[in-house]
Amino acid sequence: MRTRQVFSYFAAVLYVLVGTLHFVKPEPYLKIMPPWIPWPEVAVMVSGVAEVIGGIGMAIPKFRRAAAWWLVALLVAVFPANVHMAMHPVEAGAGAIQPLFLWMRLPVQALLIWWVLWCSRPNGSAHSSGR
Repeated sequence: MRTRQVFSYFAAVLYVLVGTLHFVKPEPYLKIMPPWIPWPEVAVMVSGVAEVIGGIGMAIPKFRRAAAWWLVALLVAVFPANVHMAMHPVEAGAGAIQPLFLWMRLPVQALLIWWVLWCSRPNGSAHSSGR
């Protein structure tokens, strides 16, 4: 199995699991919602569904490219919640986490975007060596 396929399946499992957590344990997600987001409970559920859908799509080669762009849009959409958590760690329930870690976490969003796009790159494209 090619490296990109393995990482695609790993991303699929990760996004399905994290998306499912939005329903099983929504409290941490609710705490990081910026106060200007209307209906935070709905936003948490919608983002959870979006993660699950994206994860399932990453597991199916035919839908992987569309799923990757779906997840890119989701990662951009949830970025304000991550900024809010970094700016207000106590209110966001991250008081015990070092503020530096919360700020360093923000660039991880770019790495996650790169990851799903790399996984979804067509086999014949330039720089697609995934061995």
